[in-house]
Amino acid sequence: MEWDDDAVVLAVRRHGETGAVASLLTRVHGRHAGLVHGGQGKANRAVLQPGNTVRAKWTARLPEQLGNYRLELLHAHAAAFLDDAARLAALGSACALVEAALAERQPHPACHAALVALLHALEAESWPSVYVHFELALLRDLGFGLDLSVCAATGQTGDLAWVSPKTGRAVSRAAGEPYRDKLLTLPAFLVEGGEGRGADIRAGLELTGFFLQRHVLDPRHVVMPAARGRLVGRLG
Repeated sequence: MEWDDDAVVLAVRRHGETGAVASLLTRVHGRHAGLVHGGQGKANRAVLQPGNTVRAKWTARLPEQLGNYRLELLHAHAAAFLDDAARLAALGSACALVEAALAERQPHPACHAALVALLHALEAESWPSVYVHFELALLRDLGFGLDLSVCAATGQTGDLAWVSPKTGRAVSRAAGEPYRDKLLTLPAFLVEGGEGRGADIRAGLELTGFFLQRHVLDPRHVVMPAARGRLVGRLG
């Protein structure tokens, strides 16, 4: 058994004295682990950084086995942000969320595309807005997409200001005002486009975090990754 695929490094753990087990998000084969011989060596440590994009060759005698990886580094995203704590936190948060949220060996090409797009967007000043959109894309790919296009109560498409925590649907400002303490804030940039800043980014992360915890992490009995908490702290 063998295959080649484009992938993003999500997580790495030691295996024995010199090896490492790498968890990758591959374009075709989903989240997939494999053994990297010599993974603790200097050369492989540079490759096995969460957020790096690689070309991966996986081989195994049987499909259910862990198998072995041979990796070729395509882009060292992690090294590019070593001097930028906020961007590095976003990279770590995204990889940790994908690692926690996706079942192994199930294809998620849309999630792979969204993660790769985020990694490239981290080079731009608009990266916090893109990060929030990445988490929305992750929810959508897992079947829990939010409907932010129309008010669930009135059917209007303008002045959307809230999201119902029960349904994940938008609510207009007027319709939601009496219940604002029970609703989640819908930042304008998620409806109107453009960039969010400051409080809007924080509201976006609160919104996506609520539904990720409820619909994705709680059913898997997983807590929100600490890496995401560090990102929220950086952007707070």
